[in-house]
Amino acid sequence: MISPVNPSSPNNQSWFVVALFAFAAFIFNTTEFVPIGLLPSIAQSLNVPESQTGLLMTIYAWSVTILSIPLTLAVGTVERKKLLISLFIIFIIAHIFSAVAWSYNILTLSRLLIACAHAIFWSISIPLAMRLAPEGNRAKALAFIVTGSSLATILGVPLGTAIGQHFGWRITFYSIASIAVLVMLLLIKYLPKAPSQNAGDLKSLPKLLKRATLMQAFLLTALTITGYFAAYTYITPYLREVGRFDEQFVIIILFTMGVAGIFGSILFTKLIRKTAIHTYTMGAGLLLICLLCLEYAQSHAWTMLLVALGWGIAITLIAMSLQTKVLEVAADAADLATAIYSGTFNIGIGGGAFVGSLVLDHLGVLHTAHVGAVFVFTALVFFLMVTRHIWVLKNNN
Repeated sequence: MISPVNPSSPNNQSWFVVALFAFAAFIFNTTEFVPIGLLPSIAQSLNVPESQTGLLMTIYAWSVTILSIPLTLAVGTVERKKLLISLFIIFIIAHIFSAVAWSYNILTLSRLLIACAHAIFWSISIPLAMRLAPEGNRAKALAFIVTGSSLATILGVPLGTAIGQHFGWRITFYSIASIAVLVMLLLIKYLPKAPSQNAGDLKSLPKLLKRATLMQAFLLTALTITGYFAAYTYITPYLREVGRFDEQFVIIILFTMGVAGIFGSILFTKLIRKTAIHTYTMGAGLLLICLLCLEYAQSHAWTMLLVALGWGIAITLIAMSLQTKVLEVAADAADLATAIYSGTFNIGIGGGAFVGSLVLDHLGVLHTAHVGAVFVFTALVFFLMVTRHIWVLKNNN
């Protein structure tokens, strides 16, 4: 059991600790996605093509994919507070190396080190935050974490992009390291000791892989997120080259997507009381529409803002519905299942960035959204087919 930080007001203290996890999620998601806004600056500074710089997203994401399961298993019995503080120390040191990187290879190596911390953080953070939340508030705790993730696109990525544009991309990484120090100090003070629970072990892995619903959720995650990031990774050059928008408008679009993510998390907490099926269907359907309309929305700033709003709501509904399903089906090995989910999510991030880079080099940035839409459409068709099959089986029985 985890003791409250302050016994006189356990609920308030529990929510504060959950909020710290949301803040930590903000930091980790900011650093993962901030290269999207800094692609031109990094490419020019290190003298590499933008398509190669975009592969920083792929390398980072696929490293998380490969490392999530082995690293989660390796730290399965480690007390969680001690583990989190260690992760933040690695995270901070790696960002200092990112800031002083004198070549593309050095920057890549520092990002790999951050990816190691990221792989473990996302494996343990959501299950632990839901353990710490007051009784009966698991969905709200998840919404807190997702809101923290959304704040990365609301504040983190746009602010990091603005700092990079005005002071240099290296200052962005120094800033992330500084904020991480603050979060780490708050965790040291307020996070109670938390022994590992239901983390799962190597013996749990074959059992999880035999659960059809879980495998379907992972496949949906990989397909949908690949489609999303095939377009989103290159949204900065897309807006500049196709829409002819300036750098300030790019920041506004990123900000709008992030704000929409908060609306999406609020919508999810209302819809989840009815059925998780509708949340994924709505999210994937809305994302598909946004990707298909992206080219035509470029003619006016207000239409682009509408697409960005729908885009942010869509990805939040998708991510929260799939994460909820994973935790529901694998409650007996939550950390390990979340590690697989995180790895699968990052397959999508890296795959999307990689596919997008190929499209960028061979077809042009305009077609990144078209290719992304193909992946999302495939995922949505697969989901509807599985849902129909389950419905037929229930009715036949």
